[in-house]
Amino acid sequence: MSNELWPALPLQEWEDTYATLHMWTQIVGKIRLALTPLVNHWWNVPLYVSARGLTTTAMPCQGGSLQIDFDFLDHQLLLQCDNGSKAFLALEPRSVASFYREVMRMVSLGVDVKIWPVPVEVPDPVRFDKDEKNASYDREYVTRLWRILLSSQRALQEFRSEFVGKSSPVHFFWGSFDLAVTRFSGRPAPPREGADLVTREAYSHEVISHGFWPGIRRNGASADDGMLHAPAFYSYAAPEPEGLASKAIRPSEAFYHPQMKEFILLYDDVRKAHSPEHALREFLDSSYNAAAKLAHWDRSSLERPVRLQHSA
Repeated sequence: MSNELWPALPLQEWEDTYATLHMWTQIVGKIRLALTPLVNHWWNVPLYVSARGLTTTAMPCQGGSLQIDFDFLDHQLLLQCDNGSKAFLALEPRSVASFYREVMRMVSLGVDVKIWPVPVEVPDPVRFDKDEKNASYDREYVTRLWRILLSSQRALQEFRSEFVGKSSPVHFFWGSFDLAVTRFSGRPAPPREGADLVTREAYSHEVISHGFWPGIRRNGASADDGMLHAPAFYSYAAPEPEGLASKAIRPSEAFYHPQMKEFILLYDDVRKAHSPEHALREFLDSSYNAAAKLAHWDRSSLERPVRLQHSA
């Protein structure tokens, strides 16, 4: 496997694996949701990028702790308890239904947990225990995805370090299948009309969010349907301040997506840049600056002074 920091990830080459892996992460993510206490904005829900894949981190269970890890180097799922017990499941082509049965069986040996077995944030969801269609697993592309998540996490963590206001960790949302970090102004946001419980909690306060996303799977849609069928970095503000869509963002390849209401920088434009890290940082800084200025954030109290950023 390549150690390339920014490998190619053409959506059409691994779309079936993407669909399967998305469902697998939702199963593990729902176990985390069931075992952990609610944290503001659902911060108890995400997975985290690890040195080998994705992890739940330690979760409380029956007076002890349980952790579930996706290992994208040895390609196995590892369940560990603080009493020393372990269980493994090979990550290989297998249906979502098979994965669901095996994972729930493994977890049941150490903890009594039940999850709602229906995917979220996907069109036409199929219950995990009924999904025999999604059964692909391409090791190479899964490892490529993880390498990108590692590189993106490093960039987002550095970006996060310069903000002293409330900020989320850099975490992986298994519902939308994206890596994200979110900054908060500290002010409550106006209620969203018709918002469900999840959305109300997620956007209870003003935010500017940045992240990486592998793109929308086509599911039979045409390539020119106006949606984003490619991996990309994104930035959005909620609520979106007036005039944000017309702002010029760096680098020059970045653009505003009117349907998604987000600034977008395609991943391929980052990986092909002379310095991918510099191109990504330009995008993060310029999109945040534009949104924070228009939304009148109190930046003097939220951002670390430049003189401290570079002191050692």
